[in-house]
Amino acid sequence: MAKDGKRHIAILGSTGSIGTQALDCVAQHPDLFEVELLTANNNSKLLIEQAIRFKPNNVVICNERLYEEVAEALKPHYVKVFAGIGSVCDLMGCEELDMVLAAMVGFSGLKPVVAALEAGKAVALANKETLVAAGALIMPLAARNNAPVIPVDSEHSAIFQCLQGENVRPEKIILTGSGGAFLDTPASEMEGIRPSDALKHPKWNMGAKVTIDSSTLMNKGLEFIEARWLFDMAPRDIEVVIHPESVIHSMVRFADGCVMAQLSNPDMRLPIQYALTYPFRQSLECRKLDFFELGALHFRKPDIGRFPCLGIAQAALEKGGNACCAMNAANEEAVAAFLQEKIRFTDIPCIITDTLEKCHFIEKPDFEAIYSTNFEARRIASEIIGTKYSR
Repeated sequence: MAKDGKRHIAILGSTGSIGTQALDCVAQHPDLFEVELLTANNNSKLLIEQAIRFKPNNVVICNERLYEEVAEALKPHYVKVFAGIGSVCDLMGCEELDMVLAAMVGFSGLKPVVAALEAGKAVALANKETLVAAGALIMPLAARNNAPVIPVDSEHSAIFQCLQGENVRPEKIILTGSGGAFLDTPASEMEGIRPSDALKHPKWNMGAKVTIDSSTLMNKGLEFIEARWLFDMAPRDIEVVIHPESVIHSMVRFADGCVMAQLSNPDMRLPIQYALTYPFRQSLECRKLDFFELGALHFRKPDIGRFPCLGIAQAALEKGGNACCAMNAANEEAVAAFLQEKIRFTDIPCIITDTLEKCHFIEKPDFEAIYSTNFEARRIASEIIGTKYSR
């Protein structure tokens, strides 16, 4: 904590869904936070607006072609402007920085997280691909540098909260999920699903990529892998339960049979703010849970037959090595192709499976191997999309 009593934070991906909600939390508690750094990939207009309002010392626009626009707009406001992902990584060593909220979408978030952990910074992790691709390397790196990794995903935040004050490991982690937009859609209708349909999530307001992942249940597969690394749990001790109301955000079960759960209305600002203020809780302007209004809660097993992506993710974790990295890369390519209407919804798991079969397996990858695997898997997936599945 800085001398001014505030927590000085960087928000990587400040113009995305998590980033904008994080800044809403900051706006509610200006006495608690000082924004040191904001970064965006392409949304230069919103980045400029955020920088003028929150007055960070630095901003980074990752798309270097937009540098002049951002620099010119912020020149009168005395905000230092940089460009490129390398600049994001360099700024992770900033002495004034207390915590980094990693909210960049996809594999691109890995290098800044590595840089932040190497600098010994606390990381509030919303970028699930970091642990999916390199969890076996990230968590030891955090431990070596005494850099806390605090989960931001609602499910992992729930587990993290349930474990506060406990001095024993849980027997089982129970990950809940809404089931996405097509929970009750018959298998015969899946092929005709369009991006506009898949982007209508029934409970959560999220970015496009995460929303599509939710509709295929890949999001739950990625969270399954995340939970394995965040909480050092064997895959057999992690269970996925579909919970359409999205009120119980996840649970832990202990050896005595006790189950602890974290409940709240669906609102990502709660886990975001908890990560930013941990170990303290602060007030949050949000809709509070009303049990009389809520009524019943429902649970069911995930249907791997209709949603094979969850099973693919679990199998990749069991295989180990660089398999999860390759799976993640193939999924990112497939989701992008689906959003561009180049492939069908049901092609997504097929492309991932085909890519995993062709990608070179490395049993014990280092970071260099992880980066090369990401490149190779994307190339393979792109070729498969172009030759086998493109509409």
